[in-house]
Amino acid sequence: MTPDDEDTVLRAPGRTVPATQPDGSGRPAPRLHGVRVGGRDLLLDVPVVVGRRPTAPRVVAGVTPRLVEVPSSSHEVSGSHVEVRQHGETVVVTDLRSTNGTRVTEPGRVPVSLRQGESLVARAGTIVDVGDGNLLEILPPQRIIPTKEPLL
Repeated sequence: MTPDDEDTVLRAPGRTVPATQPDGSGRPAPRLHGVRVGGRDLLLDVPVVVGRRPTAPRVVAGVTPRLVEVPSSSHEVSGSHVEVRQHGETVVVTDLRSTNGTRVTEPGRVPVSLRQGESLVARAGTIVDVGDGNLLEILPPQRIIPTKEPLL
């Protein structure tokens, strides 16, 4: 939904919110997907690694991932089990060579199992099952408007 010229937009006094990138490129602000893990919603501004005791890769190309620990009493979930990252407007789910695999269910489709190291493109509403009742949900993109100062 985009605002019309006749929409009322309220801003905190003295604050401005750029509609485009702050670098002056004129490009629109990014649309970031999210992922829900254990009731927690996380933006995919950086890759998210989920596991029983996740660790960052030894060599990080680009940004350091956000590490999210999930419980796994029966050890179905590997230490670093799955990565969720956004490439442009696309979300990619990658099994990080987990022991027990990753099951992915897209809306309206039959579940598929990812083999060790396998990736797939996931759309909003996709459920990723890493085991022991731990489900991740891919959330729809939101327009993220970067600001230099927090809004009130």
